[in-house]
Amino acid sequence: MLDWKKRTEDLRGSVDDSVDDVRSYFGGLWLSRTLGSLLALYLLGALLVGWYWSQEPALFPVQQQAQAAAEQAQRKLVSGYTTVETLKQVSSTLLNKPGGYLSNDIAPPGLWLDNMPAWEYGVLVQVRDLSRALRKDFARSQSQSTEDPNLAKAEPRFNFDNKSWALPASESEYVEGIKSLDRYLAALADPAQPKAQFYTRADNLNNWLGDVATRLGSLSQRLSASVGRVRLNTDLSDKAPAEGEAVPVSEEEVKTPWMQIDNVFYEARGQAWALSHLLRAIEVDFADVLAKKNATVSVRQIIRELEAAQEPLWSPMVLNGSGYGVLANHSLVMANYISRANAAIIDLRTLLTQG
Repeated sequence: MLDWKKRTEDLRGSVDDSVDDVRSYFGGLWLSRTLGSLLALYLLGALLVGWYWSQEPALFPVQQQAQAAAEQAQRKLVSGYTTVETLKQVSSTLLNKPGGYLSNDIAPPGLWLDNMPAWEYGVLVQVRDLSRALRKDFARSQSQSTEDPNLAKAEPRFNFDNKSWALPASESEYVEGIKSLDRYLAALADPAQPKAQFYTRADNLNNWLGDVATRLGSLSQRLSASVGRVRLNTDLSDKAPAEGEAVPVSEEEVKTPWMQIDNVFYEARGQAWALSHLLRAIEVDFADVLAKKNATVSVRQIIRELEAAQEPLWSPMVLNGSGYGVLANHSLVMANYISRANAAIIDLRTLLTQG
């Protein structure tokens, strides 16, 4: 009798152990599925947010924006106001677009994005060049003139490290740069502060356009290198060739790394976006100079080429087909617009110098 009871208890214990094992198994399975579902939802949400943050800002009407800003601040729309206000708006777009400034993000989804940070850097390059031109040329009557104190503060702010996320963050430095530009605008529009000036001369404009041409020339070369090609080394040799011999020329293969192709493409789009706005502002403030030099049409042609480079990219990725291959090469298409804009800028500089 005792033996039968012992067997019954052993059987009951084994059944209880089996039930506990089953419960433990299904409990772990439920937990893993729950965690997997939550992870999938997070990744899907991050994907959608990243897609939204990667949308490039649309073009805005430069002249109307400057007029509205002047009316809101109750300022007079003086010469140079449109250019500086446009520089402010272009800079502010980096901070106020969907997702804000992403280049220094250290957490997903901003950490995973690279196209928009490349676009931001392209815009920042043009902001830095014009802020330097304002401080060096546009706000000074001659080389021995004193520089404007507000512009002297704005330029180094915009040249701060674009990937610093703390102590200080890039955004805080750029905000201070925008505030310095606004103080310069306030002084420029105030008749009681005659020291703040904006000189619309052909030589000032020509100096800035020289920097622009250099930027676009470099971009064109980097975009064209997406397919890789052998290029003649244009660096001059220190040694003079022997009499009766041709100058020795070396060749080098230039190719953009595969992981950098889309970054160069979006940097070019960022520079084209910013430059198209800045040139529209220049067309307003330098209208008399451009008219005297018969250069207004040239400026508008440059703007048209740059805005054509802003057409929507319908492909989910930047394609890198060969020049005459089956697939498109978006970098070469962009290089076409950038090169045409660069050539038009070179012609414009000739008009400003000799026209």
